[in-house]
Amino acid sequence: MLSGNMKNKESIQEPRFDYYNHEVPDIDLSDCEFPHVIEIYDFPQEFRTEDLLRIFCTYQKKGFDIKWVDDTHALGVFSSPITARDALGSKHTMVKIRPLSQATRAAKAKARAYAEFLQPAKERPETSAALARRLVISALGVRSKQSKTEREAELKKLREARERKRLEAKQREAIWEGRDQSAV
Repeated sequence: MLSGNMKNKESIQEPRFDYYNHEVPDIDLSDCEFPHVIEIYDFPQEFRTEDLLRIFCTYQKKGFDIKWVDDTHALGVFSSPITARDALGSKHTMVKIRPLSQATRAAKAKARAYAEFLQPAKERPETSAALARRLVISALGVRSKQSKTEREAELKKLREARERKRLEAKQREAIWEGRDQSAV
């Protein structure tokens, strides 16, 4: 019986971290040569690319890529400096992160050497094998083994993707023009 042994002893344990008043450090990336690139360091040598991608999975859809420096250092390439600053403000238990301006010499040298490959990461557009199949079949002069329903489904998918792309472009233009989104 727990209540019988307690003699009005109340103890309140203070929290170690104050998550309500969390402030992201103001990191100035304007002087950095590659403001969209951060250094990821001090992680176990056994880590692979998949492990780092898993840690930064929240940035995957926004555009994120890893470039290795050595066994315990890597460069995180984001789609924009804003996303990189956001990542710098987050805490990770298995890795440490810092802006490229504070990185090791090796990381900075790697960034300069591979500058053309460190462009902001962008999501690869959705693709279809229909055009390639059509070109190969016509070049070889053979008949397609694809059924009519499969061909129609592929064409429908392409039409939908084209329409979706057109609608996204229209919405983007409407945003820049300041028009109402419901009208689009």
